[in-house]
Amino acid sequence: MTADAQHDLAHYVKRFNRASVLVVGDAMLDRYVYGTVTRVSPEAPVPILTVTREVAMPGGAGNVVRNLIALDAAAAFVSVVGDDQAGSDLTGLVGGQERVEPWLLVHSGRTTTLKTRYIAQGQHLIRADREETVELPPKLADRLVRIALDAMAATTVTVLSDYRKGVLSEAVCRALIAGAKQLGRKIIVDPKGRDWERYRGADVVKPNRKELHEATGLNVDSEAGIVAAAQVLIARYEFGAVLVTRAEDGMSLITPHEIRHYPAEAKEVFDVSGCGDTAAATLAAALAAEVPLAEAARLANIASGIVVGKVGTAVARPSDILEAIAPATGALQKVVTPAAAAEHAERWRMRGYKVGFTNGCFDLLHPGHVHLLEQCRAMCDRLIVGINADSSVQRLKGPTRPAQGEAARAAVLASLASVDMVCLFEEDTPIELIKQIKPDVLIKGADYTRETVVGAELVESWGGAVALAQLLPGHSTTATLARLRG
Repeated sequence: MTADAQHDLAHYVKRFNRASVLVVGDAMLDRYVYGTVTRVSPEAPVPILTVTREVAMPGGAGNVVRNLIALDAAAAFVSVVGDDQAGSDLTGLVGGQERVEPWLLVHSGRTTTLKTRYIAQGQHLIRADREETVELPPKLADRLVRIALDAMAATTVTVLSDYRKGVLSEAVCRALIAGAKQLGRKIIVDPKGRDWERYRGADVVKPNRKELHEATGLNVDSEAGIVAAAQVLIARYEFGAVLVTRAEDGMSLITPHEIRHYPAEAKEVFDVSGCGDTAAATLAAALAAEVPLAEAARLANIASGIVVGKVGTAVARPSDILEAIAPATGALQKVVTPAAAAEHAERWRMRGYKVGFTNGCFDLLHPGHVHLLEQCRAMCDRLIVGINADSSVQRLKGPTRPAQGEAARAAVLASLASVDMVCLFEEDTPIELIKQIKPDVLIKGADYTRETVVGAELVESWGGAVALAQLLPGHSTTATLARLRG
């Protein structure tokens, strides 16, 4: 990619916060149950999972919304849940996100789609689904369409996220696409099933290779086959474009006027869960930010490559995409956002690594700091270091500090072999960062006690440990600065 192309894509990513997107589709709750397996059940030849923690997050169309928010876009979400615990949990998760206007209608007696994945040592043991796939009653469907059309008028792009769980019936799809045409809004469809008549007239349809084959019956094992199948769909259903996601082979964009193939961007494939939702969200955010379709598709391809290298149903953030467009080099690769640090920590834990965390100002790095960090690294497999941002240092140590800015302090720390990752925090204490990273061991210097270590009780609450490292006497940033001023 040329420097000019990198500059243009980076400029487009920075416009995502202007985007407003409506998502209509099948809402689900994704639940992950993590644990360890050390023995087989005496009752049957199956592993016994000792549960260590559980995580729940929006799935299905809700994951498209989650990805939009991660991209700094604003989202409206229209869907249906049941009057059950999963529906209540899902409503709370969606409603708790910033920049989301949720319209989750409750259908009495309906079962909210719940997917529970059981995972041990990084391996999926089993997935248990609970769902109902019947179409909505006519009155509820009409109400959903009215609400969606009102939300459509207030947004720029609409995503129909169809998992064929009953929300996006043919009548609902046709009403929403017709409404989009009248309002002058773009419609992106993430399709399912064999009959795509319900999506007729959509601006962009985003199938994967399997869905493309099912919709056309054509061989799609080659680029030529993908193009031919997409052109059939464009002619048959009057689509504006077809964006085909091709897993390890990247993506292909086919319109009546051009054909573009984007090679895969993933450096390592760890988990493909939700990458289609990421592609749909990124494409929608880009189009809503007035990015040309070809560049929007390229950004969707980059974002998909990012999430398959993360753990679970992950998201791509603007910082992730900017890093993928123009990667940092050397030690700066270790300097990440708190969200990225949390994702790396989760990935390391899935691989069986013990994640350690320590923090400080680290102003004018000296041998005492180096000695401390080497001890910290010896207590874990991967060490994340949180450093106070400049504003935090000034509040803690006065207006003349820090002596070095946050960028310089982060770069110097990242250059140490004992440090695996560095991230800044603006608060006076690292408690929020600790909550995000969830370290297995929290380490501070021996001038603290267990009772005075910030986050000690929190780390111990999820089974982690608190450790104190010995200090190397005779070294102090404050004393060094005093001697320099003297």
